[in-house]
Amino acid sequence: MIWKKVFSLPEINSMNVGNMGEFLEIEFTEIGDDYLVARMPVTPKVKQPAGLLHGGASVVLAETVGSVAANLCVDMNAFLCVGLEINANHLRAVKSGYVYGTAKPLHVGATTQVWNIEIRDENGRLTCASRITMACVPKKGKTLDPLIKQ
Repeated sequence: MIWKKVFSLPEINSMNVGNMGEFLEIEFTEIGDDYLVARMPVTPKVKQPAGLLHGGASVVLAETVGSVAANLCVDMNAFLCVGLEINANHLRAVKSGYVYGTAKPLHVGATTQVWNIEIRDENGRLTCASRITMACVPKKGKTLDPLIKQ
């Protein structure tokens, strides 16, 4: 298991309260030993003018599930993982239903993490392939050196 501690889905979902995740109705649905899944409804607020899921909304889902996953791998009292770079390839249009983002780590290091996020429609078809690079930075008053007393 890669997580810093055992997390419940309600705990993880509470991270979306009052931010973009809540606005877009992103909901975490599954946590495994090395992956995290969230879903997002394809509603008018995430569509582009042609009635298709907006690519930017897919990126928000990817960044949300990847960022939360990264933070679950560190001591959140001492560190904060923030995005350095994200890319996305939009592969299939979605008009309705839900899309599901699954984040799996490619690298979980002390100062950086790289996550692969696959977004699939309700039929399991790949709609977007994304990768996010995260920086793990010490919170104010903390240090990267675990041997130095806090």
